[in-house]
Amino acid sequence: MKTSLRSALAIAVIIAIAHPAFAISLQSLFGNPEPDNFKIIHVQDLDRLMKSPNTHVNLYDVNPLDVRAQTGSIPGARLLPSYNYDIATELPPDKNADIVFYCRNTQCMASHTAANRALKAGYTDVSVMADGIEGWKNAGKPTDPVN
Repeated sequence: MKTSLRSALAIAVIIAIAHPAFAISLQSLFGNPEPDNFKIIHVQDLDRLMKSPNTHVNLYDVNPLDVRAQTGSIPGARLLPSYNYDIATELPPDKNADIVFYCRNTQCMASHTAANRALKAGYTDVSVMADGIEGWKNAGKPTDPVN
């Protein structure tokens, strides 16, 4: 009985000590080794930024072509080929530029991946418009067709 209790206690201590390392390993397995440090904004926030005379927003659509064909894009958005875009050619040279990524809806994570890539490249003002193009359209905002 004492041996079982000692074994159980030893296992509990090992699990307690290993827990943080195990959690980090799980995050790495799921492709998200670091917490997201970008800002989450919504339709009304992006609309306000786009209308502000004091702000220049670099807006990026990370949706695949079939989604863009169905939904269109937000006027002024630059269409990225994917969330795995070429940072040097797609993003502005100013690392302090206001950058916003969006994809289809709140379930889509491509915009999060794209935003994390920008942060890792040294950009400091990075946001994700979490509502996506569907939230934008549901709010009655205009879209441009994509051919």
